[in-house]
This record gives sequence, C-alpha cells and structure tokens, in this order.
Amino acid sequence: MTEAQQPPEWPRPYWQPGSGDDALLQFYVFGKFERELVIPAQRYGSPGLPAGVELKRFQNLELRKWEGYPLNGSLGEILREDAPETFEQARIAPEVLVVRGQLADRASLDYLRDTLGVLAALLDIGGRAILDPQILGLFDAEAWRERYLVPGGAPPRNHVLILRSDEPGSDRSWVHTRGMRKFGRPDLSFRQIPAHELDRAGVLCEKLVEMQALGTRFAAGQALEVEGMPQALVAQPGGRLDDPEFNNRHVEFRWPF
Repeated sequence: MTEAQQPPEWPRPYWQPGSGDDALLQFYVFGKFERELVIPAQRYGSPGLPAGVELKRFQNLELRKWEGYPLNGSLGEILREDAPETFEQARIAPEVLVVRGQLADRASLDYLRDTLGVLAALLDIGGRAILDPQILGLFDAEAWRERYLVPGGAPPRNHVLILRSDEPGSDRSWVHTRGMRKFGRPDLSFRQIPAHELDRAGVLCEKLVEMQALGTRFAAGQALEVEGMPQALVAQPGGRLDDPEFNNRHVEFRWPF
C-alpha cells in the first residue's frame, strides 16, 4: 500500500496513558479456505494484521478437542440459542482461523481498523461465520458485514455487549458491558438502577463506552456529573482480567438513589 493509499486514521482524541493494560483482540473465523491464504485486506483499507496479532489455522475437528473450544460449554449453549443457523454453519465448517493478539495501549485505533479489514477479507475467501467471544457474539457473513463494515468505522457501541440483569434481592437492575478489553479499557458496571432510570443508564453506558474507546480513563473516586441527576456518580475501578462476568477489569458506578 503506497502512502497515497494509506487508509484514514482512527484517532483517539481523549487518549490518556495510564494503567498499562493491553488491548486484547480475539476472533474465530469458521469456513473453508484455499491451501494458500491470499487475504485481500487492502480491499477494506487494511495493510494486514498489525504487529502483535497473529492468525493461526486449525482443522475444526482437531480444535474441537481443545478444552477451551468456544462452541462447547456454556458459551456454546449461549451461541446455539442466540444464532442456531449460524452456530450450525460454524460447527460443520472444516476449518477455523484464530485471529488473536495483545497490543500495548496506544493513541489510535488503527490496530482495530486493520484487524477488522482482515476479518472482512476472510469472509470473501471462504469464511462463513465469525465468533467474537468477548461479546458472546456469533455472526454469519451478512450480519458481520452489516455490523462492522460501516463507512468511517463502526461506532464503539457495535464492538461491545451491554447486558442488564436483576440485582439479587431487590427490584433494581445491574447494567454492565463486555468487550472494552478490545480498547485496552475496563468494562463498565452500573449498580442498583431503579426501573424508571434504566433508559438514562443505557444512554449513559453507551456514552461512556464511546468515551473510553476514544481514550478516556476514569480514576478512583472521580465524580461523574450527569445532567438531571442530583448527585454525581463516583468511579470505583476494580476487578481482575479473569473475572468471568467481564473477562476484564471494570469500573463500577453505583446509582445514587
């Protein structure tokens, strides 16, 4: 790719160096591919996988023997229920390409742009389904393209899963995310949300997903003023990377009333 053909940058205007947590990318591409992979990533504005991200090729039957095979266990049950036809396509696919890497936090999202371009190209040369385990999502080719092949780049919300569940022993809700580790940022957790505040919490969650994806960090004890709320929300970073609820660290905010 010549200098004149360089794709537009994906900058992070709020970027702040800090915690040292790496960004993690992990995808499984199920399909049937030619013996020699020729990946037309430039078609999607990508010069190829960034340094630190690797592509490994497996026979599906062999990978299925791996203890962490993603179509088995509790994740497999979720995927089968949410997308049964795509799950079956993935299950019977002869091959799996695993795209995975950890990258130091940086001031642009070009690494994500370039990886997504490779994934899009893999769908053109035999890929049938892509699994993003960080958001518990399995997509057929059409759904993946619709979600991620957006002019100028898909919005951060498309890269993250937002979940709601009941708080134990109360009539309030817990809203939290999965997937912010792609951006080298903690996931978000909003506790004790009253039913009448759920819409506000959802909008706020999407806004903070975008801010963190573009580089923002929340310090311990940092107050977050929200229009229309009588008290600020206070950031409480915590958790660990292997926390099963997030697969990541998280920042918690407790609703003030």
